[in-house]
This record gives sequence, structure tokens and C-alpha cells, in this order.
Amino acid sequence: MIYLDYAATSLILPEARVAAISAMSDEYANASSLHLPGRNAKRIIEDARIAVAKAMGESGAKIGEVIFTSGGTESDNMAIFGAARLMEKRIGKHIVTTEVEHDAVRAPIKRLEQEGYSVTRIKPDKRGVITAAQIADACREDTCLVSVMSVCNETGNIYPISQAAAEIKRRKLPALIHTDAVQAFKSIPMSVKTSGADLISVSSHKIGGIKGVGALWIRLGLRLPPLILGGGQEREFRSGTEPVPIIAAFGKAAEFSASVSPGLKETLMGGLAELNAEILGSPDSPRITAFSVPGIPAEVLMNCLDAKGICISRGSACKRGRRSHVWDALGLPRSVYDSAVRVSFGFGSTIDDVRELIKQLGNAVKEIAHR
Repeated sequence: MIYLDYAATSLILPEARVAAISAMSDEYANASSLHLPGRNAKRIIEDARIAVAKAMGESGAKIGEVIFTSGGTESDNMAIFGAARLMEKRIGKHIVTTEVEHDAVRAPIKRLEQEGYSVTRIKPDKRGVITAAQIADACREDTCLVSVMSVCNETGNIYPISQAAAEIKRRKLPALIHTDAVQAFKSIPMSVKTSGADLISVSSHKIGGIKGVGALWIRLGLRLPPLILGGGQEREFRSGTEPVPIIAAFGKAAEFSASVSPGLKETLMGGLAELNAEILGSPDSPRITAFSVPGIPAEVLMNCLDAKGICISRGSACKRGRRSHVWDALGLPRSVYDSAVRVSFGFGSTIDDVRELIKQLGNAVKEIAHR
């Protein structure tokens, strides 16, 4: 099997699997317990926190700024609701975001809009591009939150978070800045020092960890109201008994997961050019490429490839067959939309995988065209 759907989820790294099994077998205690087994479990969590902080910040993230959550979705919700509640009385109730955000950002912002917040949604151009000036110009004196993703999960566009943050701060606007960096983490260079963000969401299962854990980086000194109340774990930002095994795996994934191999993107783009495929968006990320082969329905193409043991996707797995708001935002014509598919690489992808994909894409296109 050739798996090319890493943007949906990744394979599990061997180091992450070993860490999880070891924690389940040997360090089963509650990390809040004061006895030796509890302290051992707590040590595993803190070691993982160090690894995630280092991976997020290139030594720029402080350990105490990393809060473990149940995944990227909770991290986004925690950042958005927390920032909005914190800032609404002192700043205002205006939010700036984009039309291409993941549903984990779109849905909580929609909820806040229903509660009386005003929202400015920035529309990308036909290539999916959004500029730093667009983001900064959308901000006002009453803007409490800016939430813009780092890498689009459907197109691979990289968005100018650091430049936008710098311009917002230059204008002395008080908004907190959040970025969903789930598709950027361990994929493109990333530093909390230079991002300009106050809140950064990441996830374990996109980088070789196990599903069910993520993290939110919260700038030191920023005290968000907690989304989940209880025993006060995670420095009282996020209560709940910590799932030590999957946190241990997350730490190892953050430590050992590597960027995609050189040449994968170039090989793919060359093959797609030979097939006269239309590239969708502006896929700056080395990991994600979306494209359309004119006249070839996406589902039919995917089924042909699936029969050959090649796994690609229609787009975000969270859509479960529903129409993509990202393609709508780009204004794709129906014919292009209907044939849009996504290829996404990860640490296990190889040049041979891409060459086989191109070969089987060509075969599939010929087969479908002659039906």
C-alpha cells in the first residue's frame, strides 16, 4: 500500500509506539499522585512537554507555555473561546479570520458570532493567497482576536502569520493572534519567537503520534479562562487526568518526526504537468498538493487508485463527503470542483511512492476516459 493522505493522519512512528506501550505497561499511575509511580508518570509528561516545546519553538518556546489537550480541535476551541472571553470586555467583540479555516476554527467562531460577536472573514484570491496587509487591514480597535491558519489543510497555501502579526503590532492594535498550525508543525520551519502569535495549536496524529492528544502554546503571561473545569491539571488551563501513554507518544513524535524527503513535491508537480492537471491553490507547503484532472470525477479517480493500493483524498477528512468551503472560497467552477483531489506526504513517503502514483494516475485517467 502507498499511503499519501498524511494531512488527514499520519502513520505512527516506531518510537511513538514504543513510548506509548511502555507507559501503558510500566507507568500506569495517575500523574497527579504524589507516590513514586505517580511522580514517574508526571516525569514522562514533562519530558514530552519539553520535546513539544522544542519542536514548536526551535528552543524559543518555554516549557510552561505548552498545554496538552485532546487534539487540534480542542486546542483551537480553547484558544478561540478563551481569547474572546478574555478580551471582550476590555477590547471588544470583533474577530478577524479567513474563509478557508479548518472547521475546528470556523465552528467556534460561528458560535461566537451567534452570541453577538462580529466577524470579518477574509476571502483569498483564486490561488488561495491571503496577504499580511489583508489581515492587518481587517483589524479594528475593537478586534479581540485574529485567527488565521499557518498552512491550509486542503491547498497547502502557507499564510503570512509573522508578517501580519508584526503589522498589527506596528499599528498598536490590541488583538490576540491565534494560528492553527496543525499542518505546519514539523512540516515547515516554525518558531514561536518569530511567529508573532499569542496562541498556537498543534496536533500529535499529524506528525507520527497517536490520535487523542494535541497541544496549545499560550504566550507566557496570557491567562485564558479554562474551557474544561475540574481538578486543575495542566496548570489549571485544562483539567482532566492526563493520558500519559499518548502524551508520551506525542513527545517522541515531536522529537523524531522529520520533514518530508527532498524531491517529492518536485517529482509530483512534474508528473501532474504531463497529465495536464490543474494545480489548485498555491501549494507552498512541501507536504500538501491539491489538483484537478479535467473531466475525471474525483471519486472515480480515487476508487481506481484505491484498487491499486494508493490512498489519496478528496480533501479534508472532516468533511466526510460534504462540499468543501475552501473550494467555494477559491471560486472553483463546478467542473474543477468535481475532480479535485489532494495528495499529502509525510515522513514515510518516498520518491518511488510518488513515481508509482504518477504512473497509476496516468493509467487511471486513460481507463476512465475510455469508459
